[in-house]
Amino acid sequence: MPELPEVETIARALAPGLVGRVIVGVDVPDAKVLAGPKRRADFAAMAVGRTIQSVGRRAKLLLLTLGPRPQVPGDGPAVLAFHLKMTGRFHIAPPGAPDPDRARLLVRLSDGNTLVFADLRRFGTARVLTPEALSAWDFHASLGPEPWDMTPQAFEEALGRKSTRIKAALLDQTVIAGIGNIYADESLFAARIRPDTPAKDLTPAQRQRLLKAVQNVIAAAIAAGGSTIRDYRTPDGVEGGFQNHFQVYGKSGDPCPACAAPLTHAKIAGRTSTYCRKCQK
Repeated sequence: MPELPEVETIARALAPGLVGRVIVGVDVPDAKVLAGPKRRADFAAMAVGRTIQSVGRRAKLLLLTLGPRPQVPGDGPAVLAFHLKMTGRFHIAPPGAPDPDRARLLVRLSDGNTLVFADLRRFGTARVLTPEALSAWDFHASLGPEPWDMTPQAFEEALGRKSTRIKAALLDQTVIAGIGNIYADESLFAARIRPDTPAKDLTPAQRQRLLKAVQNVIAAAIAAGGSTIRDYRTPDGVEGGFQNHFQVYGKSGDPCPACAAPLTHAKIAGRTSTYCRKCQK
């Protein structure tokens, strides 16, 4: 699943081709993608006529901020929200390009281009909401702070209340938003903390070291364009580069890059966690 760095990379890459364009049409080859409104006609009516004002992200959600519809008196702004789930991908297709076979949603733009949302496994979703409805959406409202918005004190307090293992706490989007399996493993290794340590048992020094590690790892992954394991590509079709810098993720049995002891793995919160028994205490 694309995590924070991948969605941030996608948002930055799409923005130049989307901001300032007007949505002139919406085609939905696969209605399963629509999470609200769920009828094709209602979804299109909510989106068409709006100007894309910005492209951003919250946690693992891609968010397009849309202006009011001029054809609707007294209309307000809206947000087009995508959850990529496992295999969601975007690109901007030029005029006349054939629609891809796996396209789930096609947003036609005033410059003749098309924003294409494709999704091999068909788990991704799209919503058009008012800002108020976005704030009231249970999933969005439950999200914890972004890594750079999490203060040391808030991080300590959040972990101090958690009896779950620290890897599970990092994957909990209500604690800190946007972190998935890759960046949890890499952050815990950088902080020299075992993934199965109960979160509440970490010392204040460990918690502060972990927060800094999370912030540094996420920043480095964004700078590298995210991580490509299988399906992820940028909107330009380019693979991410951070997988070339993995220290532990997916490397069970390989020598630890710090001490050369064999890396090991365990199942935590239903996910495989790779770590070093010697370096991570």
